[in-house]
Amino acid sequence: MSSQDKLTIFDTTLRDGEQSPGASMTRDEKVRIARALERMRVDVIEAGFPIASPGDFESVKAVARAVSNSTVCGLARALDKDIDRAGEALKPATSSRIHTFIATSPIHMKMKLRMEPEQVIEQAVHAVKRARQYTDNVEFSPEDAGRSELDFLCRVLEAVIDAGATTVNIPDTVGYNLPHQFGELIRQLIERVPNSDKAVFSVHCHNDLGLAVGNSLSAVLNGARQVECTINGLGERAGNAALEEVVMSVQTRQDIFPCKTDLDTTQIMTCSRLVSGITGFAVQPNKAIVGANAFAHESGIHQDGVLKSRETYEIMRAQDVGWAANRIVLGKHSGRNAFRTRLKDLDIEFESEEALNEAFSRFKDLADKKHEIFDEDLQALVTDSGLESGNEWLKLVSLRVCSETGETPNASVTLWLNGEEKQAECSGSGPVDAAFKAIEVMVNSGTELELYSVRAITSGTDSQGEVTVRLKLDGRIVNGQGADTDIVIASAKAYINAVNKIIQPDARAHPQLGDV
Repeated sequence: MSSQDKLTIFDTTLRDGEQSPGASMTRDEKVRIARALERMRVDVIEAGFPIASPGDFESVKAVARAVSNSTVCGLARALDKDIDRAGEALKPATSSRIHTFIATSPIHMKMKLRMEPEQVIEQAVHAVKRARQYTDNVEFSPEDAGRSELDFLCRVLEAVIDAGATTVNIPDTVGYNLPHQFGELIRQLIERVPNSDKAVFSVHCHNDLGLAVGNSLSAVLNGARQVECTINGLGERAGNAALEEVVMSVQTRQDIFPCKTDLDTTQIMTCSRLVSGITGFAVQPNKAIVGANAFAHESGIHQDGVLKSRETYEIMRAQDVGWAANRIVLGKHSGRNAFRTRLKDLDIEFESEEALNEAFSRFKDLADKKHEIFDEDLQALVTDSGLESGNEWLKLVSLRVCSETGETPNASVTLWLNGEEKQAECSGSGPVDAAFKAIEVMVNSGTELELYSVRAITSGTDSQGEVTVRLKLDGRIVNGQGADTDIVIASAKAYINAVNKIIQPDARAHPQLGDV
C-alpha cells in the first residue's frame, strides 16, 4: 500500500491506557500485551513514559527487547531529560520512535506551562532535533490541539516538520471536539502547513463526549493517516478511541474510506480479553465489536433474518474479529499434545516446557472439577498460570471456609510466606471477607482495597469465576487476578496476586506526569 492507502494503527494501551486509574501494569504484563499487539500486526506500540519511573523505564526497555515486527515508541515531554530517557529505553528496539509533546492551547500555555507562544515553538523544535539524535522516526504532538488557535498550530507544525518530525499528531486531549469540526481542522492543517507532505498526520482523540471514534474517523476522511487508539477504548477519564471500532469501521466501510489497515483483525478478541483480564476493566456486554452481545440476537425477527441470511442483521462476521463458538473437547484423559495444539489454535504459546507443564497440570485439575471446558476456560487458566513466578513472596497453600445461615462466616488460610508456612483464622461479614482478613493477619500489607469484582467466565453453575482485586498503597495501585471454580479460592488467589505485585520493586505510583 502507498502512504495514502495505508492507515497506520498506533496503539497506546500500554501508555495512555495505563493511565486509567487502577490500570497500572507490571513489566511482564506489558510484555504479554505487546506481544499480542505484535501478533495483531499493530504498526506502532507506545510502550510507556520512560521518565515516569524506573519501573516504566524498564517496562519500555523490556517491550523494546520483546517486539521485533512492530515499531516500539516511548513518550517524552519536550524536555531533554525526558527525551534522553526515552532514547535510552528504546535502544534494544528493532524499530523505535520517540513521541514528544508540548501544549499549544492558550489555556495550557498560560496556566500550565507559563510560557509565551514563541518559547513553545522554540522548545518544540529543540525537542524534535534532540529526539532525532536517537532515531529518525520522531513524532510530535501539540497537546490540546483541539482547543489551540489554528494559525499558531500551523506555525508549530511547520517548524517541527522542518526540524525532522516524521509524524505530527493532533490530539483532542480533553475530548472537546465534534466530528465535523475536528475533520475540518485536519483538512485545514494539511492544506495550510507548507511542508505537510513531508509528514504523516495523526490523531489522538479522547472520549469525554463519547466522540473519540467519530472524531478519529472524521480525521481519516480528511487526510489523517495514523490513528492513536487503545484496546477496549481504555484510557484516562472516559478513555480513548477504541482500536477495534476504528479498525472495523474502516474495514467494513471500504466504500467510504480511501485507506486500509494491515491488522490481523482475527486477533482482536484475544487482545481484548487479555487487556481486560490484566487491568481488571471488564468489557460491557453491549460494547461494539468485543462486547458479549455484539453478535447476539434476541428479537425473533432478527433471529429469523440471520438464520435465513447473516447479512440481514450482521454487517461483519463474528469470526473476522476473533469470535468463535468452538468448544474444546478435552478432558482429564486428554494428552499434553492435544492440550498444546488447542492452545496454539488460540494463539497461545509458552516460552518454556516448564510453563507448558504448569499450565497442563492446572488443566488436569480443572478437568476433574468441570465436565465441559471452553476456550474461555483455557484462556483464563493460562492467565492464572502466568500470575505465578519463581520469586513470589506469597503463595496460597490451602483455604477452608465455614459459612452457614445465622452464623458468622469463618476462614482458615495457610500461606507459603517468604519461605515458610504460616496459618491464620479470621471471621468476617462473608467467606471472602474472612479469607482476606486472614491473609492480612499474616502479611500485614497495609493496603487499601479499591475494587473487588467477580465475573463468570462461561455459563453454568460449574463455571470458573474470575476475580479482580485492586489494592492501593502509598499512591501505588495494582490489580490482582485469580480464577477457580470455587469463587472464594479465586478471590484469595486474586488478593495474593495483588499483594505480590505491590511489594515488587517495580510497583510504582500512578503515571500522571502528562498526557496527549
